[in-house]
Amino acid sequence: MRALGPGSVSSFLKIILDVVYVALSVTAVVVALGLVGVLLFTVDPDIFGLRGALGSASEAVTRRPLLLGETLAAAFYIAGVLVIVNRLRKIFATLTAGDPFEPENVRRLRVIGVMLGALELSRYAAALITAWIAPHDAKPATGVSLTAWFAVLVVFVLAEVFREGARLRREAELTI
Repeated sequence: MRALGPGSVSSFLKIILDVVYVALSVTAVVVALGLVGVLLFTVDPDIFGLRGALGSASEAVTRRPLLLGETLAAAFYIAGVLVIVNRLRKIFATLTAGDPFEPENVRRLRVIGVMLGALELSRYAAALITAWIAPHDAKPATGVSLTAWFAVLVVFVLAEVFREGARLRREAELTI
């Protein structure tokens, strides 16, 4: 089976990325609506009739900012993954078209690398903030993920490979 062009593995992966993109878009809308609900709840806990579900008044005061922070973290994470999947869709569209060394793919890969790094840094920030706001709650994993940082480096190296490929293609087009 071919790797590039119509009917290739890249076109199959592009279809999968399109489906994932739609699912993530729906999830982003749901998280945005949840964020509005959490904001309303943070302002007035009685708005949904859930004051008793949070325990005592002092527990509710502690949990509301934590709930808001968790929802914001989820929204940021979904947005980051949405950006990554969107850029991957565009890259795979060029692969399906048989033009992998389009200069725009370099920028797309760099955005993916930056977003992967930002998502990993936000994981550390979320763990620190959670530990500060609610030290008695279960602590999330705060260790450095070598796999995530390796992925960031690989994406930046691939961006440079694509940049070099685009440069070589440009030179070949100028050759008579």
